[in-house]
Amino acid sequence: MYPDDGQSTAEAALAELEYAERLLGEAGSQLAQAHADPPEQRRQGDDGDRALLRAMFTELSVPVVLLDHEGYIRRINNVGAARLGSGPGYLTGKPFVHFVDLRRRAAMRSWLAAVVRGDGDADLESRLAQRGWAEDVHLTLTRVELPTEPNPLVLVAMSPPMNGGEEEGPAPLETEVEDQVVVLAARRLDVLTRMTRLLLRSAGPGGAGKPLALTDAAGLLADSYADWVIVDVCDLPDPRAARRAVVAGPPDATGEQREEVSGAAPEDADIPGEVLGRGQSLLFPLIEEEGVLGRASSGAPLLSVLGAGSLLSVPLRGSRGVRGALTLIRRSNRGSFRLADLGLIEEIGEHIGLALPPRPE
Repeated sequence: MYPDDGQSTAEAALAELEYAERLLGEAGSQLAQAHADPPEQRRQGDDGDRALLRAMFTELSVPVVLLDHEGYIRRINNVGAARLGSGPGYLTGKPFVHFVDLRRRAAMRSWLAAVVRGDGDADLESRLAQRGWAEDVHLTLTRVELPTEPNPLVLVAMSPPMNGGEEEGPAPLETEVEDQVVVLAARRLDVLTRMTRLLLRSAGPGGAGKPLALTDAAGLLADSYADWVIVDVCDLPDPRAARRAVVAGPPDATGEQREEVSGAAPEDADIPGEVLGRGQSLLFPLIEEEGVLGRASSGAPLLSVLGAGSLLSVPLRGSRGVRGALTLIRRSNRGSFRLADLGLIEEIGEHIGLALPPRPE
C-alpha cells in the first residue's frame, strides 16, 4: 500500500504481528490450562473456545504450519496446505523438510534445531519444491511451549521472499499440462517408439556390428523425458565392476555438474549400486534422502548439486542377467516420476539390455 515508505510500514506490521503473537500465546496458555483442569471444573464454554481457536487457525489467510520437535507436521491450515500442493490430512505426519528444495534442506534442518533448542526465532529465505513446481518463500520459525506437550513445538509462517526471489537451481515453471492423462500416455508412447527405432537402427541392416549408441539413447531420454540420464554398464558379473558409461544432462547444465556426475563411481552410491546388485527397480517420486546418488567432490550430495526432485533407476537386463543400470532424474521444478513412468523405463531398460553386446570373455 505504501511502496515509498516500505521500511516503516514493515516495522509497524512486525509490531502488530508481535502483539498478535503475544495474544495467541496467552490464548494458548488459557486453553492448555482449561484442558488440564478436571472435567467437573471446566467451564461449559471451553469446548466452544477450543473449536473457535481451531477454526481460526484453519481459516487464517497466512500459510502456517505447526511442527513437532522433530520437524513433522502436526497441524497445517488450509492456505498452507494449498501452498504445499496437498490436503491437510495427507500432509499431517510428514516431515516438513521434504517439501523444501534439496539445496535448502540442510539450512532448514539447522534453523529448526536451533529454534527447538531455544536459541530464538529464525527468519530465513528458502524454497519449496513439490509436484512439478518450485517457489521461493520466506519462512519465520517460532518456538511454542505448551504445558500439555512434553516437547516444544515450532510454528512456521510462510510469506513472499524478502530478497525478490533470487534463484538458486532450476527456475520455477508454469503449470504444465502433464497431469492430463491423454497427453501423458501419448508422450510415453512417443518416447518408446523413438527408442525402439533407435535400437533397431543399431541392430538392423547397415547397423550390424556397430556398437549400441548408448549416448544417443541417453540423449533421447534427456531431451524428451528427464533432465539427467545416467547409464552404468557392468562388463563383469560382479556389480562392483560397473563403470559410468554415459551421462546426458539438460542444455543449461554446467561443466562442473557434468564432471561431477561422470566422475562418480556407481558402487559408491546406494543408487544405482542397489539396482546393479539386486536387479530391482527403484522409484522416488519425492527424494527424501539426498545422499542416495553419492556426493560431489565438495562433499555436497550429488542430487542437491543437480537440483533433483524426483528419480527412478531400472536394471538393464540382458539375456544373461543384469548388464547395467539406467537412472533418470527430474529437477525439482518438473512433475515427479510416477508408476506409469517406471513401467515405461523398465521396458526401455530391458530393450537396451538385450541390445548390449555380450560380455567380453
